[in-house]
Amino acid sequence: MTARIYECRITHARVAPLRNVFRYGTYLWLVDLDQLPRFGPLARFRARDHLGDPCLPIRENLDRFLAARGIGRPGKVTMLAHARVLGYVFNPLTVYWCHQADGTLACVVAEVHNTYGQRHAYLLHTDDRGRAEVPKQFYVSPFYPVDGRYRMSLPEPDSRPGGRLALSVLLDRPDGHSFTASVHGRAVPATARALIGAAIRHPWSTATVSARIRWQGAKLYLRGLPVIPRPAHRPQEGVQ
Repeated sequence: MTARIYECRITHARVAPLRNVFRYGTYLWLVDLDQLPRFGPLARFRARDHLGDPCLPIRENLDRFLAARGIGRPGKVTMLAHARVLGYVFNPLTVYWCHQADGTLACVVAEVHNTYGQRHAYLLHTDDRGRAEVPKQFYVSPFYPVDGRYRMSLPEPDSRPGGRLALSVLLDRPDGHSFTASVHGRAVPATARALIGAAIRHPWSTATVSARIRWQGAKLYLRGLPVIPRPAHRPQEGVQ
């Protein structure tokens, strides 16, 4: 597989206690961790932006994370993420699809980042449709405590030109309030021309994503939604 760019539409929706839905466009990369592309300041992949030791390659850090949980080194790993653009990146969610030597899927890792510079990785064993459930273990939104369960749908994207990307994460909470995030897009080969086009349509995309999320949080606070105190963060083994 060569790298792919997916121009995406991302949707965040909460229905209670205040209804808030917002959508934005951006672009994501699907890359082979053993063949990371290089496009200068418009697309860089740095270990410090992901789980593990910032002095080691992303692939080695992922292998160490899996080994600590009893999973052998995958044959191939594809990663869906934002690349660093003009020196900045923010990845609310990075997904790793880990394949066995015969090409079958061994597991999926969903790495969640919050706006406080913290991260947490969920190890998932998905079904044949890419679905899995896991308890929420990490503080993300300042308006939700660390409770409930995630229902994730993370089928590996179709990397063929025009192939479909369709992921979703639903948080079910004990009080019945829920939150849903989804991303939909189509693949194009990661050429310099395609990247420049995406960068023009979505200027400084990583900073824009971060700003939009913070702006929505500010609006909810001004509408009276109470902030839940952030608990002490305990870094996971192999995540930091």
